[in-house]
Amino acid sequence: MTRKKVWVASLAAPVMIATLLLLAGSPSVTATDQSSAATAGVKIDNFSFGPQTLTVPVGATVVWTNRDDIPHTAVSTDGVFKSKVMDTDEKFSYTFAKAGTYPYYCTIHPKMTGQIVVQ
Repeated sequence: MTRKKVWVASLAAPVMIATLLLLAGSPSVTATDQSSAATAGVKIDNFSFGPQTLTVPVGATVVWTNRDDIPHTAVSTDGVFKSKVMDTDEKFSYTFAKAGTYPYYCTIHPKMTGQIVVQ
C-alpha cells in the first residue's frame, strides 16, 4: 500500500466516528421525525381507489391524487376527513394521528370505496 493510501485509510475511521457523534447529538435526527414524515399515496383512476386498502403508521400523511378524467372526492364515512371535489390531477392529503381503520368513499360515486388502516 502506498503512503497516500495508508494516510487516507487512517483518516477514514476518525472522520466516520466524528460524523456519527455529531449525528447522535443532533436533535433533528430522531425516530419520531422519520415516522411523522411518512407519506403514502392513493391513486384515483377508472372509478376506483388504488390501493383499495392502504396500511400506514400513525403520523403518516396519505395523499389522494385524482388521475381520472372526471371529478371525485375522498370522504371518511366517520366524518374524520373530507376532500373538496378534485378535478384531474388535483390532490388531497390528510395526516392520521390515531390508530384505527378509516373507511372512505367518493360522494359523487358512492360505490367507490376504500379504507386506510393506521397502525
